[in-house]
Amino acid sequence: MPSDDATLRLLITAGPTYEPIDAVRFIGNRSSGRLGSSLADRAVQAGWDVTLLLGPNAVAPEDERVQIVRFQSCQDLEDLLEQHLSRCDTLVMAAAVADYRPVADEVNLEGKRKRVGGALSVQLESTPDLLAGCAKRARQDQFLVGFALEPRERMMSSALSKLERKGIDMIVANPLETMDAGTIEATLIGNPAKGLEIQIETPGPISKPDFANWLIEQLTPLTRQRMSELAGNATNGAQ
Repeated sequence: MPSDDATLRLLITAGPTYEPIDAVRFIGNRSSGRLGSSLADRAVQAGWDVTLLLGPNAVAPEDERVQIVRFQSCQDLEDLLEQHLSRCDTLVMAAAVADYRPVADEVNLEGKRKRVGGALSVQLESTPDLLAGCAKRARQDQFLVGFALEPRERMMSSALSKLERKGIDMIVANPLETMDAGTIEATLIGNPAKGLEIQIETPGPISKPDFANWLIEQLTPLTRQRMSELAGNATNGAQ
């Protein structure tokens, strides 16, 4: 059974993905990576061993103890998750992964599309659901957390649907306006199918660094409890 002072290992993804159209242009989003980097800083200060998979042009963490691995595209991030998932106790998927990318035949990484005037059509395909893929590969003792950034009026229903669909342990539901705001007003929701009848709200709108502290404070005992329960079950089964 793990001791209460055993070092926990946290894997965080943060920032946008850039899906290339040619050697210059891409499809991306406005994610800054600020929240994920704040989480990495707070976690390492709380004693976690932290690896941060960080997207292009995203804000980097301040603490030098955070191991940073950079990615550009959804495919890059998928490859990195396959490499790093097995090494963590908890995954926090805070990256804003593009839902669509140009199909391979549309991409020219050797040059730049010439502007010819008029309309331009680019055929897109869905990107894989990286978090759901991690949930299928994860060990029973691993804890997986996702985010649901949705319009406030459908935030809770969308978060609950996403939680069930992806098969993860917990999800952080926060309203769409959080993307450009300096504060977060969020709800951490557990998956009943995983035995987590939990719904915890932040104490009103709080700064992103304060939210990072708040979330790490919630995840630390939950991660230790998951690891202890499964270690205990394994011990009982071996008797």
